[in-house]
Amino acid sequence: MSDKKLQVGFVGATGLMGHGLAKNILLKGYPLAYTMRKRAPEGLDELGATRASDNVELGRTSDVIVICITTAQDVKQVATEILTDPKPGLLILDASTSEPSVTYELAELAKSKGAKFADIPLTRGPAEAEAGTVNVLVGADDELFAEVEPIVSCFADNIYRCGDVGAGHIIKLANNTAFQAALTILAEGFSVCVKSGVDPAKLVEVLGGGGFANGGTLNIMGNSLKGDFETLKFQLDNARKDVRYFSRLAADLSVPLSVGDGVHEALEIASAQGFGGEFCAALTKSQEKLNNIAIQSAE
Repeated sequence: MSDKKLQVGFVGATGLMGHGLAKNILLKGYPLAYTMRKRAPEGLDELGATRASDNVELGRTSDVIVICITTAQDVKQVATEILTDPKPGLLILDASTSEPSVTYELAELAKSKGAKFADIPLTRGPAEAEAGTVNVLVGADDELFAEVEPIVSCFADNIYRCGDVGAGHIIKLANNTAFQAALTILAEGFSVCVKSGVDPAKLVEVLGGGGFANGGTLNIMGNSLKGDFETLKFQLDNARKDVRYFSRLAADLSVPLSVGDGVHEALEIASAQGFGGEFCAALTKSQEKLNNIAIQSAE
């Protein structure tokens, strides 16, 4: 699918990630229509985007549709609407962080309707989505990947072919759980430092000279010691959802998660404390509240 005359549909164009994806598809010359969920997407109409009345119309008139929303339940509802009366050969690309079981179900539904379904979850953040430099984890067989690649190339820096349908979401859930484990243990380490009378910034400094030298996780949590909780613009409740999906997948496979379940519990606690709508570095705030201490750099 390299023909720029292909009509692209988009669900989730107002989201932190979806807006950048939709913008870059337009900038690469593809005509694009979107459905509104909460509000009109800023700046896309000026680039030539049009609005479809609903997801059923989007499915009827599009060659390719990208979905970039939050939960597996939302993806299932949207995809089912799209597949009410789909254009023959329609390709649906799910860029959401969803559950593999839902992905498999929707791929079968799409096939029964003469359509195709692939998972294309993302890593990196909103700034990279706007710049067209996200990482895309693709779940598709060889034939389908050839159709997927031209579209995801519009907004990708790196494209990882993870396996057949569902593999992209499996890798994404494992990736996010591993990342959250690092953030969670750093927040707990800060508490141990403070309660011991040690500057938590020294932990960041020491780790930065060793195994954490690449800096991403340390920058996120180290900046939280200076009151900056927005280095990683990823909502804590979204992380909680992703780790929950991973835990469910592991349970289905009879894989015990001594670390993963603990990460999910830490995120559950932080959400119950009222930090679910904040970004993930609010794990430091959660530890402050749990331990009745102030966690900040001494400098």
